[in-house]
Amino acid sequence: MRGAYVYMMSNKSHRLYVGACIDLPKRVEQHKLKLYPNGFTAKREKEIKGWLRKRKVVLIQAKNSNWLDLSLTWTDLLQVD
Repeated sequence: MRGAYVYMMSNKSHRLYVGACIDLPKRVEQHKLKLYPNGFTAKREKEIKGWLRKRKVVLIQAKNSNWLDLSLTWTDLLQVD
């Protein structure tokens, strides 16, 4: 059984969205196509959603300081630290 992913996405204006899923490439495609805008949120997702924006930005900038679209490089994105 595959594990689940908790992810953060942003748009060009740096608006943040936190989500959780099992199939990350499929979920990113759904976001880009604007499907399921009111989807279910998991406990881990809710925890991160509750963080202040500043804390989320610190986490993003620690791993992705240039706010690059990481879905373009799946092999790097799906590696576990």
